[in-house]
Amino acid sequence: EQVVAVAGGIIGGILLFVLLGITAYLLWNKFCRLFSYEKLINPVKTTHENAIFQDQANSEIQLKSTRSRSVPFIIPPTLHGRDWIHLTHEEQVQEDRDPYMTPQSGPRSSFHSLAGAYVVGTINPDLYKSPEDKSETDFPDGNIGRLWFSIEYEQESERLLVCLIKVRKLQPPADSCSPFVKIYLLPDERSYLQSKTKRKTLNPQFDENFVFQVSSKMLLQRTLKFLVYHVDKQKKHHLLGQVIFPLKNEALTEDNKLVIWRDLEKENLEPPSEHGDLQFSLSYNDYLGRLTVVVLRARGLKLHEESPAVGVYVKVSLMNHNKFIKSKKTAALLGTPNPVYNETFSFKADQTELDTASLSLSVLQSIKGEKTLLLGRVVVGPFMYTCGKELEHWNEMISKPKELVKRWHSLCHST
Repeated sequence: EQVVAVAGGIIGGILLFVLLGITAYLLWNKFCRLFSYEKLINPVKTTHENAIFQDQANSEIQLKSTRSRSVPFIIPPTLHGRDWIHLTHEEQVQEDRDPYMTPQSGPRSSFHSLAGAYVVGTINPDLYKSPEDKSETDFPDGNIGRLWFSIEYEQESERLLVCLIKVRKLQPPADSCSPFVKIYLLPDERSYLQSKTKRKTLNPQFDENFVFQVSSKMLLQRTLKFLVYHVDKQKKHHLLGQVIFPLKNEALTEDNKLVIWRDLEKENLEPPSEHGDLQFSLSYNDYLGRLTVVVLRARGLKLHEESPAVGVYVKVSLMNHNKFIKSKKTAALLGTPNPVYNETFSFKADQTELDTASLSLSVLQSIKGEKTLLLGRVVVGPFMYTCGKELEHWNEMISKPKELVKRWHSLCHST
């Protein structure tokens, strides 16, 4: 009986000890939860955790004078148990500890506790701003105005929709300006559409829509031309500038409305030469050893009109010591004496070769079933091959490396 009594006492003691341990564990767990997730019933009441958060927030504000403006990126307390190793700069997240423990004084890394949450870095708001549109603020020297428009093409109805949006920074011949715009669809220069006249403004806002009927087969061979005029008190029209925009390089669909801006150019008011004129740009990159030619447009060409199905193109040839090196040619445009190309070609040319190299640009007309006809030709290069404007253009290209130098040149018919 004594043995049974002793055994019963031991078992009862063990059970009592286990019960007390479970009760202590539950109370400790509840105690920890109360401190980790205390709900604020009165928003005015400041808890110990909030005081810590405010102290750390105030310290963050004090550091703004020496840091760029940023927004803390915080891991909430519910994610404490996650593995946040090697986030940035090979820094480690602090180990779990008492969530209301005050951080040690002294310099802190970007990972420190804020009321049970960890700051793992900062976000710079400047990195997420939309790119600023500088088209209305950045105007180069000598700018005479800038024009905005949009284009869209309807496949079923074969209509080209053009919206004239606005013009900015016009340079009129007088103090006041009353501008309007004529819109052509080249090569047809006999018909045009015209905007309303805006009175006494250098920055007219038009927002007018225009429609051109053009087939999808011919669309990419057409060119939009905008002429901006000023009307004076005597009702005389003064041309302020123009924009030439070829459609061949654009993907025009009903779901793709393109908004475009272009700087105004001064129109060449001189009459074309006997065989017509060709405009192109030259540029030389001395670092890459690359000679670039941009064939822009021609005017006043004397076409052979025996056949309406004619194509006019420009052949660009690189020569060295009058020996042919390489040639490239533009696309052929149909039936216009004033074709617009805007095509770029590059040639490899060492800087030591520039004294013996030259460029020959030939304007050619092809007629179906017949041989190609030469409409005109111009050669630019050093003094041993050229003189006058052609030599000036070449020398200016060399003196301004990496810069496009644009000029008009008269065509000659010599071979």
